[in-house]
Amino acid sequence: MVLGRFFSVGLVCALLHNAIMIGGDWLGLHYVVSTFVSFAIVVLLGYGLHSSWTFPGAQRGAMSFARYTVTMALNLPLSLAGMFVLVDLAGLGVPLAAPAVTVMLAAFNFVGGRWALRARRAHSTRQT
Repeated sequence: MVLGRFFSVGLVCALLHNAIMIGGDWLGLHYVVSTFVSFAIVVLLGYGLHSSWTFPGAQRGAMSFARYTVTMALNLPLSLAGMFVLVDLAGLGVPLAAPAVTVMLAAFNFVGGRWALRARRAHSTRQT
């Protein structure tokens, strides 16, 4: 169930990210600029959806948002490196490179998101 929800939210975030990347390219923005614009928007959406629906027992608040943001920020160098290799070195266009990089980062995002939004710990009711 969690995996299905994760991939559903991930698909929404991936589609939004790719729309921003391709739209930015269409507007003449360099993929680095579009990547940072996408990051700001998709992190907010992803955190909201994952913390409320994918992992409903998740800790919510400033600390989990910070963990989630840092984890997703680890995507930035990986994403930029992937775009550099595919666009600048291999000569692919952004409309092909952005989805390819997105697919390559999916497993990393699942592991990172699950860690960032770990479930609340149950408080012990045992009396000493």
